Amino acid sequence: MKAYDKFYINGQWVTANSGVTVEVINPSDESTCGVISLGNEVDLDNAVNAAYQAFTQYGLSSVNERLELLESIISAFKSRYNDIADAISMEMGAPTQLAVKAQTGSGLAHIKAAYKVLKDFKFKQAHGASTIVKEPIGVCGLITPWNWPLNQITCKVAPALAVGCTVVLKPSEIAPLSAYVFSEVMDQAGVPAGVYNLVNGDGVGVGSALSSHPLVDMVSFTGSTRAGSLVAQNAAPTIKRVAQELGGKSANIILPDADFERAVKQGAYGVFTNSGQSCNAPTRMLVPAEKIEQAETIAAQVAHKIIVGPASDEKTTMGPVVSELQYNKIRRLIQVGIDEDAKLVTGGLQRPAGLEKGFFVMPTVFSQVSNDMTIAKEEIFGPVLSIIPYQNIDEAIAIANDTPYGLAGYIQGTDNEVLGYVASRIRAGNININGNTGDIMTPFGGYKQSGNGREWGEHGFDDYLEIKAISGLN
Repeated sequence: MKAYDKFYINGQWVTANSGVTVEVINPSDESTCGVISLGNEVDLDNAVNAAYQAFTQYGLSSVNERLELLESIISAFKSRYNDIADAISMEMGAPTQLAVKAQTGSGLAHIKAAYKVLKDFKFKQAHGASTIVKEPIGVCGLITPWNWPLNQITCKVAPALAVGCTVVLKPSEIAPLSAYVFSEVMDQAGVPAGVYNLVNGDGVGVGSALSSHPLVDMVSFTGSTRAGSLVAQNAAPTIKRVAQELGGKSANIILPDADFERAVKQGAYGVFTNSGQSCNAPTRMLVPAEKIEQAETIAAQVAHKIIVGPASDEKTTMGPVVSELQYNKIRRLIQVGIDEDAKLVTGGLQRPAGLEKGFFVMPTVFSQVSNDMTIAKEEIFGPVLSIIPYQNIDEAIAIANDTPYGLAGYIQGTDNEVLGYVASRIRAGNININGNTGDIMTPFGGYKQSGNGREWGEHGFDDYLEIKAISGLN
């Protein structure tokens, strides 16, 4: 067990003001894998003031200077790659292969993407009788979740620094260890003092203070819709910009002409990956009513192939969920599904064999689900798939859109005209057809209560920029 008891503020590792600590729990065995300090308003104010002062210089830095900085960050990140992967695996239970390739790999990819975009980005353009200039918005408060910790940190930090903003990062207190290693990377890379700052803490002690701070110009938040609403309310009195990537309850429409077995397998694996802890997971599988029994059989076969176990076991393909709180929530919703008479195909409340400790949930498949059931409406954030029958394509579209969320939509089929018809009518920010999910440059974000910003690639720069029109300058 290691103590991560300092914050990174103004280019220095400093002692926390509050003296309050919290244990970080390894979800694979419920042991304490680290202890972090929890910040308070004094710590947060110190970090924001450091970022505010640093912006006076960094906000005027050249593109070449920022490209050199991103190059240095990429190099330092590579040197600590395995340390970051180990931290992610330990803090939130990602199996080794997932932690190394997808979790840590996506973190590095976002920094590289920001570098690539910055090289050709147009910060100044002639437009009619004016010159349009894009300028950094200022001090950015970044609040990130535990489910894809480095992915969410770097897809915020990298574009913010690329355009000339300074940042204060508050990672999740549930999975903060990889953020700590990332901060060591930033220090090693020689990021100018105050440009990047880290303060650990919970939503009440640090998140609220960050989103309401008068010197913070924008807040980028990823997390639950409930918490996102609170962030927006805290930000409203100071009229700061708020970008949010929130919850999801994505539909996966398997059309009648789809390669059915392949589509069902792919959809089920998409739910069980990362223990179901992805906001864009295709948790509602919509199938033609006459094929629902076939879908049950195929999805159950996928579930039975999943090897549930500790993150450190090389045979594990699905690790634990992140915490006891999440474990209890998922089990409660599985019980609700049973109580509401959804058909439990496989999985359920029992613990996986031989795993007496750790927050392990069986891959679970429900069928004969109607869209008014709780398990079809609430974001479970666990390895739980709901199979919903439909009678025709327009009914499938109506079911898919019958949700307050709109993060992603999945469509499986072979007729391009029908695929285009369905894609145009799904109210979601990302539409993935036949397993194609875009790349690191594809804008990511949602409609409705799934959020109001876009991250990744060139579109990820927009929320960190102000637009200035200059007219009359020869």
